[in-house]
Order: sequence, then C-alpha cells, then structure tokens
Amino acid sequence: MDIPANDFIYLWQKLIWPLIRLLLFISVGLIIANLLESLNWTKRVSAISRPLIRFGHFSEQVGAAFSLAIVSGVAANTMLSEAYEKELIGKRELVLANLFNSLPTYFLHLPTVIVITLPLIKGAAFIYVGITFGAAVLRTLTIVILSRFLLPEPKQPVDLKDTTDSQRDWSAILQKTWRRFKKRMKKILIFTVPIYIAIFVMNRLQFFAYLEDFFTIHLDFFPWLSPQAMGIIALHLAAELTAGLAAAGALLQDGILTHREIILALLVGNILSSPLRAVRHQFPYYAGIFKPKMAMELIFYNQSFRIISLIIVAIIYFGVTLT
Repeated sequence: MDIPANDFIYLWQKLIWPLIRLLLFISVGLIIANLLESLNWTKRVSAISRPLIRFGHFSEQVGAAFSLAIVSGVAANTMLSEAYEKELIGKRELVLANLFNSLPTYFLHLPTVIVITLPLIKGAAFIYVGITFGAAVLRTLTIVILSRFLLPEPKQPVDLKDTTDSQRDWSAILQKTWRRFKKRMKKILIFTVPIYIAIFVMNRLQFFAYLEDFFTIHLDFFPWLSPQAMGIIALHLAAELTAGLAAAGALLQDGILTHREIILALLVGNILSSPLRAVRHQFPYYAGIFKPKMAMELIFYNQSFRIISLIIVAIIYFGVTLT
C-alpha cells in the first residue's frame, strides 16, 4: 500500500479519528435508545407516527424508531435491534421497519443536501430535492401498504397513550441504561472496529476506485445522456455528490446543459453510486448494531428499494419533461 511518510498523522486523519467519531455517534444513539426504553417512553415517542403505525399493523417499538429516526438514525436502528433481540418484533417486521424509516432518515439529511445543492445548481436544486423527497415518500407509503398485508393485525389495537408514572427512580433508570449500554457497546466494538478497518484497507488498495473506474468506463449504456452529463455521473461515482454537483453547476452556468439533463445525470449518478456508498459508509455501523449477516440483508433490501424508487421517479420525471 502507498502509505504517506508521516504514518501516524495519516492514520489519525483517515482511520483513527473517523472511527472514533463513528463510535461516538453510535454511543450517543445507543444511550438515547436505552434511556427511552428505561423511561418507558416508546409509546410517547411513537405517538407522532400513530396513523401510519396502526394502518401498517406495526408495533409501538417500530413507531418509536420511526419518530426517533428524525433525530438519529443510529438510535432508531439500535431501538429496532433491541426489539428484535427481545423478540418483541419478528424478522419480517424488522426488515419492513428499517425500510419504513426512509422518510425520517431523509429529513435528517435534508438540510445538508439543500445547503450543498442550492449554491451549486441554483433553481435545479428544488427540482432535484423534490424528486428525491418524492422517492422517500413513495418508499414509506409503499411499505405501510405492504406491511398492512404482510404483518398480522394485532389482537388488540396498539395503545400509544403514555401511562408512565410521574414518580421515577432516576438513579435506577440511569444505572439500568448504563448497564445495558456497556453490554451492547461491547458487541458493537467487536464487529464495527475490524469491519471499519477492513473497509479502510480495501480503500487503500484501490478496490473501490477500481469499481468506480469500471462503472465510469461503461457508462455508454445511457445513450439518451450527453457526454457532458456522463462526466457529471463519472464525478458522482468517483468523488460522490459534491464533485458531481460542482461540475453540474459549471455546465449549467455556461448554458451547456439544461436543468432536465443535469437532474437526470444527478439521479443516475445517485442510483449507480448507492451500492458502493452503502458498503463504505453503512455496513461498518450496521454490522455493529445488527449481526453482520442481518446487516447485509437490511442494507441489501434498503438499497434495492431505494434504487427502485429513484428509478420510478426518474422515469416519471423523464416522461413528464420529454415534450
């Protein structure tokens, strides 16, 4: 591998600090999830999504995770994992619940997406964000409908009213939260740290760069996109969203590409880059929260459903703007 001269600084910037930051985020999410459960606040939190939960035959744990995902995706997934391990929800409900969280997860990243896209592609940002938002809504509504048929109707309607006693033993609650946190965090460290290091080594061996180059070279299966639009997709694959947006902004400013061409190129780049992005960024922390096999299954279903929804909205946009 090509390791820079100052090994420690390089490893600190590229491996150690990002890993520490990831573990900190996971720790915060884990503490929040455990504290909410220790306080018996799952009903209170899940009340936000009450109509969808009842229609989709979901449990209150899924409703709480859905609401919590607006603030922390890690905390939401941790809550689902805890519920699954305690057999409060089955595997089918776990998969559907993970897909169900598409909309709140989208809202969690929405401010960042707007801040990045608006200065670079101007008015086209509203269309692009609107399309991706539509895809997130489509995923959530589809899962709610599927869940109504795939999950059994609860024998008793889920009671989402908060009946928690106002008198709390905070010392016992905090001790329970901390005890569960330590037990869970040990399992997370066992899986997350070696997987994160493995992804880092694969990156240094240019494995992902090879895959990105392969996709970039074989982009000629989109005959309806211009060469300039292909460049946006290639940059999106090679350096993720920001590079593609920068190129799109320059081409838009010079009048070389229209809003329609830029939006389609960004959507195609988003679709093609999803699998690699999932392996790089999702799998290390998913494998710490869920078991590695379950993590791979959830990521596969999540990314497949996301890609399908983006393809559907892209086709709709392509058809509407064809004339």
